[in-house]
Amino acid sequence: MTEVQRPRGGRRLLITGILLAALGALTAVGALWTVLSSYTVVTAGGAMEPTYREGARVSVERSSGDDVRRGDVVLFGVPDRYNGMPVLQRVIGLGGDRVAFADGVLTINGTPVDEPYVKETDSRFDTAPYDVKVPAGRMFLLGDNRGNSNDSRYFLSESSGTVPATAVQGRALKSGGAPVKLGLAVVLGVLVTLGGGVCVLAGRRSRRAGYAR
Repeated sequence: MTEVQRPRGGRRLLITGILLAALGALTAVGALWTVLSSYTVVTAGGAMEPTYREGARVSVERSSGDDVRRGDVVLFGVPDRYNGMPVLQRVIGLGGDRVAFADGVLTINGTPVDEPYVKETDSRFDTAPYDVKVPAGRMFLLGDNRGNSNDSRYFLSESSGTVPATAVQGRALKSGGAPVKLGLAVVLGVLVTLGGGVCVLAGRRSRRAGYAR
C-alpha cells in the first residue's frame, strides 16, 4: 500500500501563519491596553498658553501625586473647584515649600524662580503679593498664562490655595512620542496578524491541492 505524502510546503506556511497571527495579536492587544490604561488626551484651555495653545490636544500619562515634581504640568480635579472638572496647571510648590510673590518675582523657599514658560505680557496682570507655606501632601499650582488662569492664587483662604496631591490624575507629556509609538505598535500588530492569516489560508489551500493530486 502506497503511503500518501503530505505537502510539506503547505504545512510550513500553516505553522508560520499561526505563529505570525498569534504574535501580531499579542503585540496589538498589549500595545492597545498600554495606551488605554496609561495615557489619555485632554484639550488645553487658555490658562496654559503659551505652553499649550487653547484647544490643543495634550497627551497625559496617568500617574499619582507621588510621582509629581516641581515644574510638572499636571491634570488634576477637585470637587470644590472648576465644577469638579479636571484641569491642567503647573506645579509650583510641594508640601513644605514656601511660595511667595512680590514685586513681580516668584520665589520658592527664598530662591527666585526662572519661569521661561510664562506668557511674557502677563506680569502686569498678576495678583497682589502672597506668601504661603504649602501643607504636607498638597500642591500649589499656577497657570502659565498668569493673566488668564484661575489657579491657587485665587483660593488662598482655602488651605493656602493648595490642592491635595491625591487629586492628580496624570502628568502632561513633553511630547506625544510614547503614545504615538504604541499606536504604531498596534497598527504593526494588526498587519502582522493579517499577514499570518494570509499565510494560514495559503497553507490550507496548498495542503488541499496536494491531497487532490
